[in-house]
Amino acid sequence: MGRTRARRTAAALAAAVALVAVPACGSGAGESGGKITLTVATFSDFGYKPLIEEYRKSHPDIVVKERISQFDQHHNQLSTQIASGSGAADVVAIEEGYLPKFRSVKDKFTNLADHGAAERKSEYLGWKWEQGTLGTSDFVMGYGTDVGSLAICYRKDLFAQAGLPTERDAVGKLWPTWDDYFATGETFRAKVKDKAWFDSSGNIFTAMMNQTRYGFFDADDAYIGRTNPKVGEFFRATADATADQQSANLQPFSQQWNAGIKQGRMATMTCPAWMTGQIKTAAGEAAAGKWDIATVPGGGGNWGGSFLAVPKQSKHVKEAAELADFLTSAASQKKIFTGPVGALPSLVSVLDDPEVQGAAQPFFSDAPTGKIFAASAKSLQPNYRGTKDQQARIPFGNALQLVEQGKADPQEAWDKALSEADKNLR
Repeated sequence: MGRTRARRTAAALAAAVALVAVPACGSGAGESGGKITLTVATFSDFGYKPLIEEYRKSHPDIVVKERISQFDQHHNQLSTQIASGSGAADVVAIEEGYLPKFRSVKDKFTNLADHGAAERKSEYLGWKWEQGTLGTSDFVMGYGTDVGSLAICYRKDLFAQAGLPTERDAVGKLWPTWDDYFATGETFRAKVKDKAWFDSSGNIFTAMMNQTRYGFFDADDAYIGRTNPKVGEFFRATADATADQQSANLQPFSQQWNAGIKQGRMATMTCPAWMTGQIKTAAGEAAAGKWDIATVPGGGGNWGGSFLAVPKQSKHVKEAAELADFLTSAASQKKIFTGPVGALPSLVSVLDDPEVQGAAQPFFSDAPTGKIFAASAKSLQPNYRGTKDQQARIPFGNALQLVEQGKADPQEAWDKALSEADKNLR
């Protein structure tokens, strides 16, 4: 789920709800030997194969097929299918960053409240439920699947080299706030001059902004990027730290970024739950035990997570809604977490389950990832995203890259970000 969700591009985001109708392939919903066929479309492996087999046994009259695509391809195809009125799967995954885009065409999606979804409100983390209902009380866009609660992954060997604590509880106490985090970065860089403090300024800024109640837009969907003090505060703090050479200046999820992780070029990384798999793969088994996980500055946070929605164009809306309900049930979310995918549940009862709470990762020095990420998810407050959130966010990320590349100082980058955001929102 999280392995590809962050690899979004500006072009893909701008096309998220394209209104141009073009031919699309069939949804796959139909009849086969008197049986109903339902198709589930996701990006990457959501861990549904064993659940689908289980569902087949209890629903012998239903055939369920999976359609798995890459992150950008999946969402671009879905936007085209929704616009054209055909071709969408019966159950579709939508990543949380895309939900605001699809909000403008929510009339094309089934209101799952009409199929009993509202009865599950108490099961979910409050902020996750709010995301899936688009902030309304009578419309449920999708059932929440996983969450990408935040922590900080760090290299114990580099911390030791800098004379910093290495035990995770002591490390977390170094940075109750982001100002403390950057101050610790200054201390680290003074001792270890050939390593960076963090991997990417864009990842830091994203984590900070994802902790705000309102970021680039207010509750009325009005752009507040220029006037919201949090936007300026977080951008300038990140840009200043970058100008002070705390960033490794790596483009997230690029080959250079993977190489930087393997080479140990940074001491810390913002680390949503799904990022642990990325780090382990990139670093290789030789780095096992060198990494650990501590709490994130600012208390809680989220980056990523998805929902299952049912397009109205499905020929079997009722059955599709029931399938989406099953795939996101407490039992299903626990099985996904304890299976190979390991996606962090969005249901409170599952987060509190002893098996989830007791989960640990040997690669990260046996860090109690279940406890760390569950606590982060439960402490987060709702984070509102406007319908044009990505059009506003992208210029700020681009501006931070200019600072990383030495092409702009923090003030010039800030002015550039504001100007480009204004252009995008005209």
